[in-house]
Amino acid sequence: MTVAWATLRRSWLVTRRAYPWSYFVGTLLVGAFTMGLAYLGLRAIGGDQVSAEFAGKAGTADYLGYVAVGAAAYMFVVHGILWTGKAMIQEQREGTLGALVVAPARRLPYLLGFAMFAFTAVAVEVAVLLGFAMLLGVRPAATGVLDAVLALAGLTLAVFGMSVVLSDVMIVAGEAHITQNTVFSAIAILSGFTFPRDYLPEAFRWLGELVPVTPAMDVIRGVFTGGAGLPLDRLGVTVLVSLAYTAAGLLAMPWAERRAMERSY
Repeated sequence: MTVAWATLRRSWLVTRRAYPWSYFVGTLLVGAFTMGLAYLGLRAIGGDQVSAEFAGKAGTADYLGYVAVGAAAYMFVVHGILWTGKAMIQEQREGTLGALVVAPARRLPYLLGFAMFAFTAVAVEVAVLLGFAMLLGVRPAATGVLDAVLALAGLTLAVFGMSVVLSDVMIVAGEAHITQNTVFSAIAILSGFTFPRDYLPEAFRWLGELVPVTPAMDVIRGVFTGGAGLPLDRLGVTVLVSLAYTAAGLLAMPWAERRAMERSY
C-alpha cells in the first residue's frame, strides 16, 4: 500500500496548492440545479402530487428524496470516475507516462491511491449537495447502518471498476473529453439515477445490466429510497460485474500503455 498512500499524498498536495475552486462550485451547481428543478416541477407542475405509476415504479412517493439520492449518487459516480479514470491520461499529458511505465510500481495500488483521494474529495461535494437538498425539505434515511455501508461500498467498487477500463480507453484514444462525456451520458440514461429504469425500453434495461453502476444503484435505491432494505442479489451482481471490469482493465493496461507509447513516438 506504499504506492497507494504516496499517490494519495501527492494528489492531495497538488490539489490543495492549485485547486480550481471555480470547478468545485461548478460541479455543485449541477446537482443544485437538478434539485431546484425537481422542487419547482413538483410544486408548480405536479401540485405536490406524485402519480401512482411513478410511486409504483420507484418504490416510493417521495419524489424529492428519490431525486436527491439519485443526484448525489450521480455526482459520486461522475467525479469518482473523473479523478480516477483520468489518472493515466494525465500522466500522458504531462509527459510522465514513460516514467510511470518503467517505475517499479504496480498499477493497482497506483490507481487505488487516486481512488482514495477521489472518494474523499467527492464525499465533501456530496455532503454539500445533500445539505442543499435538506434545505428543500428532503430527509434521506438508510434502512440501517450496515446496509448503508455495504451499499456505498458496492457503488465505490463499481466506480473503480469502470475507472480502470476507462483509463485504458483514454490513453489508447489519446483524449478524455469525448470518451468520458459519452460514458456519463450513457450511464445517466441506463442506470436510473433520477428516474425509474422501468420507464426505459426493455432493450435499454438489458443494456444497463452490462454497467456495474446499474445494479449498484438498485442497491442504493433499496437502502436509501425504497425502504426495502439491502437487496443481496443485486449487491452480488454489483461485486461480480465490478471485479470483472477491474480485472479486464488491469489485464488490458500493459497493451494500452504500449499503444500509447507507440503513438507518442
